[in-house]
Amino acid sequence: MSDTGAVKSEETPFEGGPMDGRVLPVLVGMTGHPPKTYRIPVPDPAGGPPTVLVYRRVPRDPGRRAGFARWKYSYAPEGVPRARPRWPWSKPAAGPEATPGGKPDDADG
Repeated sequence: MSDTGAVKSEETPFEGGPMDGRVLPVLVGMTGHPPKTYRIPVPDPAGGPPTVLVYRRVPRDPGRRAGFARWKYSYAPEGVPRARPRWPWSKPAAGPEATPGGKPDDADG
């Protein structure tokens, strides 16, 4: 096997939730960016299933260009919605502005 060299990581701050104010080394991918979501399993003291804390990656300085952004993780108490494939023939996800049942309304003409 070939030697892959040193694994790169970046000191990434966490804000919000139980990890607020901590800075952890997070592995970066081939593009040099940390993962979009960071999940931390917390064991249950009673022996039940672990609780999973979810953090989303956001730019550290929103005013900087995205290509050179440094990242931080922000707590997402609701978790991360399941991603679904975005095929050209897929129907758009129903949002709060959608008519129930997909039926046309007066605005459709």
